[in-house]
Amino acid sequence: MQSDAEKLFNRISFGFLLVGLISCVSLTDEVSKKESSSIYLQLGVRYMDLDKLEIAKENLQIALTKDPDNVQVHNAYAFLYEKLKDNQQASEHYERALTLSPDDWSVQNNFGRFLCDQGKYKQGLALLLLASSTQLNDRQWIALTNAGRCQLAINSIQSAKSYFEQALLLNFAYAPALLEMQKISFQNRDYPEARSYLGRYLMVGVYTSGLLWIAMQTEFALGSPAKAEHYQQLLVEHFPLSYEAKQLKPVLQ
Repeated sequence: MQSDAEKLFNRISFGFLLVGLISCVSLTDEVSKKESSSIYLQLGVRYMDLDKLEIAKENLQIALTKDPDNVQVHNAYAFLYEKLKDNQQASEHYERALTLSPDDWSVQNNFGRFLCDQGKYKQGLALLLLASSTQLNDRQWIALTNAGRCQLAINSIQSAKSYFEQALLLNFAYAPALLEMQKISFQNRDYPEARSYLGRYLMVGVYTSGLLWIAMQTEFALGSPAKAEHYQQLLVEHFPLSYEAKQLKPVLQ
């Protein structure tokens, strides 16, 4: 027969074992929720890429329910609300994400760009510069390009140009920065440079009506009517209803 001491010891041992098992189950359940949240986050982002916004929202809501403090879920949710034109909700989710992880460069970049779009240029630029300066950010050129666009919005052309140039030093073929530099070069009447940026952009980017309009006028300015007519034809073919295409007739008369 077991002594009272042995019985007590066994009960205590069983108690510790039970607590340990409960802790393991709780921990496993917590890990499972985070993993599940991550899966729904990826689905939400994928559906956003496909422009299926309602389905994206459903998946992000599930992700948030499973892990309310997931920084990237709030980050993605904010971006979704931007697409849905709900700036109040977008701002709230960006603020929550930044509170949860103040040094997250992805949140800094997205929130900074958003604030600049909302006319809060000083706050937005401050976040973008934080995002562009951290060594943890392996895509600093994105934040620098957004900083350049933020400066363009307040007509600070030289400052904007500096940010775009820094972005292109880090990524020679980053299309958004090349596009902005093409515009600035054209506005500055530096037509050879505008043509150069256009050539670099066309190696990695797609046509836009604005790009073809500037390309056409650049070639006219450089005395290359054949090239100008080529870009004019592309503009009419690809963007017949665009503002730029409607301006062709007065330009050519």
